[in-house]
Amino acid sequence: MNPIHCNRWPLPLLLAGLLLLSGTAGAVTLSWVGCGITKKAFMAELAEAYRKETGTEITIEGGGATKGIRKVAAIGADLGGSCRYRLENNEKEEGVVFNPVAWDALVVITHPGNPVESISMEQIKRLYRGEINNWKELGGEDRPLKLFARKGKISGVGLSIRQLVFGDLDMSFAADRFYPSSGPLEKAVEKDPAAIAITGISSARKRKVKILSLEGRRPSYENIKSGNYLLYRPLYLVTRPQGEHADEIARFLAFSHSRKGREIIRANGVVPYLEAVRLSFKQREQWQAVRPDR
Repeated sequence: MNPIHCNRWPLPLLLAGLLLLSGTAGAVTLSWVGCGITKKAFMAELAEAYRKETGTEITIEGGGATKGIRKVAAIGADLGGSCRYRLENNEKEEGVVFNPVAWDALVVITHPGNPVESISMEQIKRLYRGEINNWKELGGEDRPLKLFARKGKISGVGLSIRQLVFGDLDMSFAADRFYPSSGPLEKAVEKDPAAIAITGISSARKRKVKILSLEGRRPSYENIKSGNYLLYRPLYLVTRPQGEHADEIARFLAFSHSRKGREIIRANGVVPYLEAVRLSFKQREQWQAVRPDR
């Protein structure tokens, strides 16, 4: 099974949205449910800018990528926010469209007082296998280390680590603590000097945590955009093709890809999807490289 989707913006939908954007948007209220990383990456600011421009309100509710995808599929929300693609052969995630809007990087975070500056891909693998339990093995002080991770195997961050680092979607992580979403995990790392975890840079940069370099490369805007940084994935807006507010949703999607929308995304340190489409092909190559059956 190949979980990496060749993410291409559906051109007919984009063109339709651009045409609709030129008209007058209706004063309706849309609902968005999804992952905290996508919310922090661009959604809150994008929704507010869209409200000012069109009068359309977008309510925002967290809960994770899986909740966002499945609530839209079950006609419980107009828009979903996801940092992973749909699971294959899963009826709860059928009938929806994944619209890539931005690129997010996966980053290793620690307590801000931790002296460690960088980590390697091999060290990440050993860490998640339970082979590293002391900070001195990562070049730090001689003291115990605690790995924090997301609960379950299909969270946006958890699934991305499994496919991009290990090439194994069923792998179990040897973590000391598991968290239901990225927010509580990041807050725990802020407070615990022994903690280490992986999350999205879009939310990590807004926390009081230390972001480590990976193989000596910083997850800077330019490094993510160029593909020089090694771990990245798309952030999606999930929709239903024939939803109740399909026209308004098409307008919002077009707004997210417009010049103003991309400016808002860039202002948050996130790479607009249309400005680095080729990363989808580079990501496929990366996943193929770590697959155990390649």
